[in-house]
Amino acid sequence: MKTLKNIFIVSVLSLIISSCKNETQPEVKTVDVEVSKKDVAQNLDPNATYAKVEFGIDGMTCAMGCAKTIEKKMAKMEGVKSAKVDFDKRLAMVEYDEAKVTPKSLEETVTKVADIYKVKDMQKVDSFESEKKACKADCDKACCANKTEAEKAACKEDCKKACCSGEKKAE
Repeated sequence: MKTLKNIFIVSVLSLIISSCKNETQPEVKTVDVEVSKKDVAQNLDPNATYAKVEFGIDGMTCAMGCAKTIEKKMAKMEGVKSAKVDFDKRLAMVEYDEAKVTPKSLEETVTKVADIYKVKDMQKVDSFESEKKACKADCDKACCANKTEAEKAACKEDCKKACCSGEKKAE
């Protein structure tokens, strides 16, 4: 029985050794390379006409899942220069190439993310709400200088507009 076992082991080993091929194939290695956004040149046309729109988004329930997902989808659109979604204000601010993107395509992109998201009050703006300066309560512009209290009250709105536009304060 022992000799039969030894013969069997030797025959299996000889079969394994004789069946090995001497053909070697090169080893292929795959290396993953992470590319950051800084490394990728944006394909923005310097001669394009860019428009800015702001619009509300209903249906968002969280900042990371909802707002960031919508923001990323809009930012990936060809022709979109920048996209920002403010979850707290439920507001999206997008700057885009008018030749490649339309307000309707922005709305479709938002609603394609999920059926619960609805775009409302889309409007073109010169500057985004976050870029606007807040008026100071004690605005004393040149328009209101040397006027009586009654006259100052009448031009108060003009003074506020001047404060918000960033004009220098009258000394």
